[in-house]
Amino acid sequence: MRKEANLFFPVIGLHDIRTEGRLAVTNREQWSSNLGFLAAAVGSAVGLGNMWRFSYLTAEKGGAAFVALYLFFTLAIGLPVMLAELTLGRGAKKSPILALTHFGGERWRSLGWLFVLTGFVILSYYSVIAGWTIRYAAEAIFLGVPLNPGSKFSEISQGSDAFIYHVFFMAIVMGIVVRGVSRGIERVSIVAMPLLFLFVCSIAIYAATLEGAGAGYLYYLNADFANAFAIDVVVSAAGQAFFSLSLGMGAIMTFASYLPPKSDLPRETVMIGGLDFGIAFLAGLMVFPIIFALGIQADVGESTLGALFVALPKAFAAMGGAGRVVAIFFFSALVVGALTSAISLLEVVVSAAVDGLNWSRKRSVWVAGTSIAFLGSFAAWNIEVLDLMDQVANNLLLLVGGLALSIFVGWSMRDPVSEVQIGSQISRPAMVVWHQLLRWAVPVVLLFVLWHSVPSTLVNVWNFLSDP
Repeated sequence: MRKEANLFFPVIGLHDIRTEGRLAVTNREQWSSNLGFLAAAVGSAVGLGNMWRFSYLTAEKGGAAFVALYLFFTLAIGLPVMLAELTLGRGAKKSPILALTHFGGERWRSLGWLFVLTGFVILSYYSVIAGWTIRYAAEAIFLGVPLNPGSKFSEISQGSDAFIYHVFFMAIVMGIVVRGVSRGIERVSIVAMPLLFLFVCSIAIYAATLEGAGAGYLYYLNADFANAFAIDVVVSAAGQAFFSLSLGMGAIMTFASYLPPKSDLPRETVMIGGLDFGIAFLAGLMVFPIIFALGIQADVGESTLGALFVALPKAFAAMGGAGRVVAIFFFSALVVGALTSAISLLEVVVSAAVDGLNWSRKRSVWVAGTSIAFLGSFAAWNIEVLDLMDQVANNLLLLVGGLALSIFVGWSMRDPVSEVQIGSQISRPAMVVWHQLLRWAVPVVLLFVLWHSVPSTLVNVWNFLSDP
């Protein structure tokens, strides 16, 4: 049995990583190309939240001023944490639990477990929402756009229909992940990401031709610097910069564990961040011209789900035959984005079982996938459970994971380890800046966001549990 085969026993120590800065791991899958990794990593980051949440926050929190603040936090906290995950994953060549134990010892094993738990919880309810996107896309193709999207959403968002599509989506994700990294995840990602880009670009170009689109652009990008530093704006920008890059749940770390030793991690970090921002920004150029051209801006609330599944379908229905085509493209884009994100979430859990329990990939996918589907069934039957799980995961688990990771790499992990991993790919001054950001900027910002998000989350949890 391999030395690291049981998650509950120590793994090899820090001194064993000196062969090209990595573990001597046999039979470890690898990406067949750098493009495959990049597509999978961007796919992990670009999900349903990016398709609307960034656009909404930009429009509501100051337009171009919010974008500038978001980019600042992406550079100050998002990219440093991503580079940390990439460094740990590629260096250990293991899933988060064993990677953190390897570099930090037994006291950091619990952080790896937190990453796996976070991915497990998020995928359990995320797959329910993804099931809705499949339902909407299929009906747009075969039946058309619903004339009363509000009633339609109430009908399919919880209950037996939601459960069936949730299970169906999980089966698709399991079918991809069980094929492995290069034959499953990579092949799908290389096709899916260009397809997503094509869908979004096509709709954005069409939206630009609509009468009234200019008002949508003005609403989206109007620069309001007067309120740029209001607490709620700062919290939203910092939180979005962190959430949008798929950080704090071990997905990037897991994907990095399949990278070859000579891959350029700083370059990969910048490319993933840039592409993620580009698609999120482009989504706003797609959505708001349509909303304003059809005059339904009053129907768009802060709820991501309400905008995606009620307001926009209402706009598509009002557009006639062209609206049906746009709806097909739009919901197909949502399906693709949901699929690539879900693949990365399941792989976090599967990789932990393969590495830590020495299970086969097939067994790991089956056990992890069915367990996640079971937990998600509660969200499928009750949308209030889904909302609560989303709040706990985004406002608590992800932030705590990112905070702990920054403390680990910035304060606990020895500097020579980082130098072995990326020393030849980054200048010494840049290395110092990276460490200082992880030591000071990231913890301070994430603590600030936690301070403002945790109390309301705990109150909502208490109200839900105490409600008869």
